[in-house]
Amino acid sequence: MTLFRCRTFAFLSLTTALPAQVLAQTPAPAPVEPDTKFAEGVAEKRVFLPEDFAKFAPKTAADMIDQLPSFTVNSTSSDRGLGQASENVLINSNRVTDKSGGAMDRLRNVPASDVVRIEINEAAALGIAGLTGQVANVILKENRKASGRFEWTPRVRPDYAKPALLRGKLSYTGSEGKLDYTLSLQNFGNRGAVGGPDYLVFGPSGTLIEQREQQVQFNYDNVRTNLLLKYGGKGPVQANLNIVYNPYWQRNWNGQRRERTDGNDNDWKTKARLSGFAFSASGDVSLPLAGGTLKMIGLRRYEHAPFTNLQTTEFDSGAPDQATRFMRDSRTEETIGRAEFHWKGGKNDWELSLERAYNRLNQVGSLAVLQPSGQFQDVPFNGSGIVTEKRYEGVLSLSRPLSDKLDLQLVGGGEFSKLGQTGGVNLSREFFRPKGSISLAWHPAKGWDASLKLERKVGQINFSDFLSQADLALNRQNGSNPDLVPPQSWQLTGEISRNFGAWGKTRLKAYAHRIDDIVDFIPIGTADVAVGNLPNANRYGIESVSTLQGEPIGWKGAKVDITLGREWTSVRDPLTLTNRPISNTRDYWAAVNLRHDIPGSQIAWGAYFNVDHFSSAYYLTEVNRNWEGPYFGLFIEHKNLAGMKVTLDAFNITDARNHFDRVVYTGRRNSAPIAFTEFQNQRVSQIFTLTVTGNF
Repeated sequence: MTLFRCRTFAFLSLTTALPAQVLAQTPAPAPVEPDTKFAEGVAEKRVFLPEDFAKFAPKTAADMIDQLPSFTVNSTSSDRGLGQASENVLINSNRVTDKSGGAMDRLRNVPASDVVRIEINEAAALGIAGLTGQVANVILKENRKASGRFEWTPRVRPDYAKPALLRGKLSYTGSEGKLDYTLSLQNFGNRGAVGGPDYLVFGPSGTLIEQREQQVQFNYDNVRTNLLLKYGGKGPVQANLNIVYNPYWQRNWNGQRRERTDGNDNDWKTKARLSGFAFSASGDVSLPLAGGTLKMIGLRRYEHAPFTNLQTTEFDSGAPDQATRFMRDSRTEETIGRAEFHWKGGKNDWELSLERAYNRLNQVGSLAVLQPSGQFQDVPFNGSGIVTEKRYEGVLSLSRPLSDKLDLQLVGGGEFSKLGQTGGVNLSREFFRPKGSISLAWHPAKGWDASLKLERKVGQINFSDFLSQADLALNRQNGSNPDLVPPQSWQLTGEISRNFGAWGKTRLKAYAHRIDDIVDFIPIGTADVAVGNLPNANRYGIESVSTLQGEPIGWKGAKVDITLGREWTSVRDPLTLTNRPISNTRDYWAAVNLRHDIPGSQIAWGAYFNVDHFSSAYYLTEVNRNWEGPYFGLFIEHKNLAGMKVTLDAFNITDARNHFDRVVYTGRRNSAPIAFTEFQNQRVSQIFTLTVTGNF
C-alpha cells in the first residue's frame, strides 16, 4: 500500500487488517504466448504482430500487452516529480510523461485494430534513462478511425459485502488530421469485506479474555473523467494534453460484538468517511532544436481529501458510551516543470533533463474524546500544519552500443531540495543528493538476453508523516516529526532471459538494495513514537517469471505462466538494537496461471493460484502480521458473444481466509510485559466477477 497520496493514507487505520486481495480487484488470468519473430539489430528485438494475438480476440492494445509472454508491467511511479522513466511500456517509442496512469492507462482506450506491432527490447538499448530490463514499445497506426469501447464489470460476493454493479468504463477515441483524441469515463470502485466469529483475545498469561464476532465492509467508488489530446502525427512537432477530474467516495465500517470473561460485554465499531476529488492537467511539446529534440513538460495536480473516523463503544452494563473522533482535512498540490533535450552524435545518444517540482500539503487535523455531557472535546494533537518541498534536478544520460551484442547507458546528476514546515513547528532544511545509474544490456546469442543496472536512487516520503496521525481501529497514535528526510539507496538489479521458441520463455531477476535513512517508526523521548528514519537497511531478492506452452506436448492452445519470488530484508530495530526484517515486507510469493484457448472455438477457460506471504509489522508497542490465502480461481471466456467478449471469474473458490495476529505490550516492547494478544481468522468469501467488453 503506497502512502504518497493523502487519500490513501486516510484509510490506513481501517484497512490495516485487510489485505490487498480483499480490497482490490481479483487478479486477472495471465497471458498466453504468441508466436514471435526476430528483427536484426544491436540487441535482439522480439516483434509481435496483430495476428499473433488473434486467438485471444483482444479488444484493446492493453489486452495485447497482457498477453505478452514472461513480461511484467512496471507501473508508472508517483515518486519525486516526473524524473526518469519508470513504466516499461512505450507508445510509438516515446515515454508517457504524466502521473495519471501512464502508457497502460492510455492503451486501455486504444482499439486492438490500431496496433501495428509490439516490440520487446532491453532498456539499455533504447536511450531512455531510468528503465531496467525488458521494455514493450507499442507502435500505433496513423489516422486511426473513430471508435468507442465499453466495459461493464459487476462484482458480487455471497457474504458480508454489497454488490458492486456500477463498475465499468466508456471511452471514445479517434483522429482528425494530425489531432488524436480520447474521451473516457470510468468507475472501478469496489466492495470489500471480511467477517466471522473467529476473533480471540488472550490476556498476558494466555487465558482467553474476550471473543469477538466481526464484520468489516469497505465501499469505494472512484469516478474518473479523462480528456486526452495528441497533436502532430509523425511530424517534427508533437504535443500532448491530458486532463483528469477524479471525484471519489469511500465508506468503511467495522462492527464487533465483544463477549468478555469479566462480563463487561460491549458493541464496538468504527466508521470512516472520505469524500474528495483530484484534478490534474499535464502536457508536453516536442520540437526540433539545434540538431536534436527539445521536449517541454508541465504538470499541475490538486487534491482535496476530507476524512472523518469515529470509534464508539456501547456497554451492555449501561455504563456511559466511549467514543473517539479523528478528523483530517488535507489539501495537496503538485506543480512540475521539466525540459528534456535529446541529441545524437555518432553512436552516442545523449539526453539532458532539468526539472523543478513544488509539492505542498496543507492539513488540519483534530482528535476529540466523548465527554459525559455527550459532547466531544478536543485533546492535544499536533495534526495541523503545512509541509512544502521545492526541488531542482539536473541529469545527463548517455546511451551507446559497445559492440554488436552489448549496449551501455550512463546517467549522472543530482537534486537540490528545500523542505519546509509551518504550524506546530517552523523549520526549513536544504539538501543536495547525487543520483545516477550505469546499465548494460547484453545479447550473447539468439534467444538470450541479459541486463545489469547499478543505480543511486532518492526515494519519496509521505508528507502526512511530518504531522501526527491516529489509527482508531488499532488504538494507535504517532506524533509529528519535522526531521523526517527521504530515504536514499544503492540498487543493483540483474536480469537474464531465455527464449525457448515453441516451448516458451523464462526470465530471472535478482536484486540487492542498500537503503540509507529508511522510513520506520522511531522512539521519541521516553514514551512517544513518530514516523522517522533509521540509519540503514538491506533488501535482497530473486524472482522468476516463466511461460510454458502446451503445443509441444500436444495440448494446443494451452499455456501456463509461473511467477516465483523470494525476498530477504534486514534493519536494525531501534528498541532491541538487533537485526529484524523490514516491517510488512512481502518475503515470498507465487502465482500459477493456466489458460486454454480451445482450438476451433470461441471459448477459453483457465485456472489460477496465488499466494503472498508478508513479514511482521514492528511498532514500538506491538508486533502484528496479516496474511491470507493461498487463493484459487477459475474463469471461462466467450470471445465473441454477439460481438462482445464475456468473461466470468470465480475467485477464492476454496474459501481461503484472512488472518491477523497481534501482540500488544503495556509499553515499549523491549522492556514492557505483554498486555494482550489477538488472533483473527475471518472469512473473505468467494468473489464473482462478470466482465463484458465490446466496441462501438
